[in-house]
Amino acid sequence: MTRTAIVTGGTRGIGAAISTALKTAGYNVVATYAGNDEAAQKFREATGIPIYKWDVSNYEECAAGIARVEEEYGPVAVLVNNAGITRDAMFHKMTPGQWNEVVNTNLNGLFNMTHPVWSGMRDRKFGRIINISSINGQKGQAGQANYSAAKAGDIGFTKALAQEGARAGITVNAICPGYIGTEMVRAIDEKVLNERIIPQIPVGRLGEPEEVARCVVFLASDEAGFITGSTLSANGGQYFC
Repeated sequence: MTRTAIVTGGTRGIGAAISTALKTAGYNVVATYAGNDEAAQKFREATGIPIYKWDVSNYEECAAGIARVEEEYGPVAVLVNNAGITRDAMFHKMTPGQWNEVVNTNLNGLFNMTHPVWSGMRDRKFGRIINISSINGQKGQAGQANYSAAKAGDIGFTKALAQEGARAGITVNAICPGYIGTEMVRAIDEKVLNERIIPQIPVGRLGEPEEVARCVVFLASDEAGFITGSTLSANGGQYFC
């Protein structure tokens, strides 16, 4: 039976590359998104991957959405928690709203998506949970206290849940991308990109979304069954942890 995979935030950037790579690897892939209808429709038309719209910060929406997916495509075997947002501000200017929005999506979203699929994975004795964290969850970043805290929390969640899932055949791993050449990153001022960001990356370039996607495909595979609770850094040597 072909395994079903859900990729949150799966219609743009790194998420789109992950969705496409998993489909190429033979999975039934469903991509979720929260807001950009136009981009999501273009993605569906280009890839044939079904899309569902819900907010990962809302537990009820996640549970209902997952139930619809499982009814149409079968039990979820692979969950990629990729959805994330930024609301950057130096801490003395950060509002409670900016803090809560980021934590609710980037950290609470992992609970909201993983909890509804966990019991089924335990019953079937198989599951792959892959959480997309960030280099800034490892090293921190000025102006991103909210984002760094949430992404660091993703790593703690990964390590704890891996210990619970191991005996049930469920692996839980995190990937921490560095600067990846998504539309958002390439929109950064060219001077800033070339003079301040790329020089910090030992390999001398931005990463590609497909490079992160290949990490996901491996961690989702049977061959990765002995790897759990791990954090895979895909950052071109910018930070070692």
